[in-house]
Amino acid sequence: MREETHLFYYFIKSENSPAQDPLLLWLTGGPGCSAFSGLVLEIGPMKFEEREYNGSLPRLVLNPYSWTKVSNVIFLDAPTGTGFSYSNTKEDYLTGDFKASNDNYMFLVKWLHQFPEFRSNPFYVAGDSYSGRPIPFLVQQIANGNREGYQPFVNLEGYILGNPYTDHKFDGLFVPFAYGMGLISEELYKEAEQSCGGRYDIARNAECAKNIYAVNQCVNGINTNNILEPNCLLSFIPNMRRSYGAQIDSHLILRLPQSFVPSVHCREQYYSLLEYWANDESVRDALHIPKDTIEEWVRCNWSIIQRSYHKDVKSALKYHKDLTSRGYRLLVYSGDHDAAVPFVGTRRWVASLNYTVNDAWRSWWVDGQIAGFTISYDHDVTFATLKGGGHTAPEYKPRECLAMVERWLSHSRL
Repeated sequence: MREETHLFYYFIKSENSPAQDPLLLWLTGGPGCSAFSGLVLEIGPMKFEEREYNGSLPRLVLNPYSWTKVSNVIFLDAPTGTGFSYSNTKEDYLTGDFKASNDNYMFLVKWLHQFPEFRSNPFYVAGDSYSGRPIPFLVQQIANGNREGYQPFVNLEGYILGNPYTDHKFDGLFVPFAYGMGLISEELYKEAEQSCGGRYDIARNAECAKNIYAVNQCVNGINTNNILEPNCLLSFIPNMRRSYGAQIDSHLILRLPQSFVPSVHCREQYYSLLEYWANDESVRDALHIPKDTIEEWVRCNWSIIQRSYHKDVKSALKYHKDLTSRGYRLLVYSGDHDAAVPFVGTRRWVASLNYTVNDAWRSWWVDGQIAGFTISYDHDVTFATLKGGGHTAPEYKPRECLAMVERWLSHSRL
């Protein structure tokens, strides 16, 4: 990481035993979405009070299901240009999976130099969504650095991935997911399966393309982040216009059914509270954000996604196989109503590692209720679903996700 690069982070100590509890490095997906999303929308100790915005500073309240109940967490804004992270040179904004992972590794090394009291804590990298691609590469860098004697030694034990992008072959299994959820007919499913040969991320022939188009038409208007929730796409338009330009309106509206009416209770409207908070001058002063570095904070920097980020990791499977075979633990979890990265594909790529099942598919429970389903394999690989969860799961099922990670970090059975 160049000296001109300044990666911003939030560090929150464990509420239990900071000296002994694991240390997690949390990376939100995107790429280009701030880790502040993970902090206040998913696993952090704070969340915004749910009320209509009245022009005042949005109020933070406690999240009783924070992962800081059982771990120390570093929420890192990465890559450069994400959240409050910035650089003094333009070339640092041209990044990708490999470069960003190198920067993140250098950040971790410098952080442990600055806070040596956490060097002995069990260390995990965690994240969700698109971070499922670069995180395994980053974990491999850390593991290789340890093997080659780099200092400080990182007490790496494993990594945690939620609703993770992994490989197009598996991530694109929307068609069987849609059929299993009752979104498309059995006839269309069988036609698509036959014509596409089980690969739905690419159109192999004209018949496959026709069937994929028919599937898309059938589910038009479904909220892909959680198929149970209303589609509030229109609420994204004001924020996206700032990055894409005014032409975004017609593009989005064409994707909506004519009867679409945005709900006043849209989850995406709640997201705007993050921007109101982070762009407040008193907040920036409290966070010691240097003047003239970030003109306007956005939850997800779409210019990174569209223009300056190279997706180097086409498939993370080889990194998973290498790391798990070397003894690093892996927890993969999926909200089972996420259509963006369907659990069907995630379950299949986990199984494709070809490890022996040591705890067959079964339900797992929280407070006397089924929280989801799970399967575990040799080499300490665990896959779990969150019943009713979306993309990403802790946002929808915080209590269940805390129970899951608490059990897994303590080497207990889900």
